Amino acid sequence: MAITVHLENILKERGMTSKDLCALVGITEANLSILRSGKAKGVRFSTINKICWHLGCDVGDILKFDGNLGVDEDE
Repeated sequence: MAITVHLENILKERGMTSKDLCALVGITEANLSILRSGKAKGVRFSTINKICWHLGCDVGDILKFDGNLGVDEDE
């Protein structure tokens, strides 16, 4: 995938658990797990906004573009 998720790193840097972040953002642990694993097909801007606000970070700290197109083979 051309977009990689670095949420785990930010959580560790902030000393926050996934469970804590879920409670603050208002999403399920299952959905956050999908996002953290990089398997999410999409994420709402409002969710990213809340994550960034609660972690005190920028979108670019969480989501990185690796420079490749990264088109799924089934598309």
